[in-house]
Amino acid sequence: MDALNQLVSRLEGAFSGRLVSVVLYGAAATPGWSDQFSDYNVLCVVKEITPKELADFEPVLKWWQEQNHPAPLLMSEEEVYNSADSFPIEFRDMKHRRKVLFGIDPIADLKVSDADYRTQVEYELRSKLLRLRTQGAAVLSEDARLLGLCAESVATFCVLGRHVLTLAGVTPSEDRREVVRQLAKTLSADMSALESLLDLRESKNVAGVDPMELFARYLVCLGKLVVFVDTVN
Repeated sequence: MDALNQLVSRLEGAFSGRLVSVVLYGAAATPGWSDQFSDYNVLCVVKEITPKELADFEPVLKWWQEQNHPAPLLMSEEEVYNSADSFPIEFRDMKHRRKVLFGIDPIADLKVSDADYRTQVEYELRSKLLRLRTQGAAVLSEDARLLGLCAESVATFCVLGRHVLTLAGVTPSEDRREVVRQLAKTLSADMSALESLLDLRESKNVAGVDPMELFARYLVCLGKLVVFVDTVN
């Protein structure tokens, strides 16, 4: 948590009285979290956002990204209170998994529409699947690049898998592998391609993997997630 303490300190110094909240959300905000493969997802709320705020934010952002962390979400108070319908996945995640690192809790009273949530889950799945297909087609004959593409993307689809489980009325695990097992049970489908890619991502033994065959099975798995979400009312 030392990195987060440093981040809050730098944000306080950068915004000098204009900082409203800093909120850690997602897997890293859950008790007992210790997954070295999960990111620090951070929401930073300031009173308003003008070119001055962006300029003040720049050195903090550069420093944070140099530590290999994703860029914090920088939003104004007004944007937070009026954006739940535009970012229902993000705000629903914050509603259920968050830790306030500084200031007030801007998420406590937010309402997230179930209909907006389902729509965004389907949109994210479909758009990311289309992108994966296009990127895969460009490197289909290059085994290392194809495997790298799949391994890089699987974490994102595991996150979306958690939301698929939520839509199904299942409480998702915080562990990616358990999420895959939950998806297999809930959808009555073979999700082993996702487990193989988690092995690859975590540098475990994947000797003898056929990149084309794994990619094909991966696409089938993701397609089943899309079909399931499409049936949820």
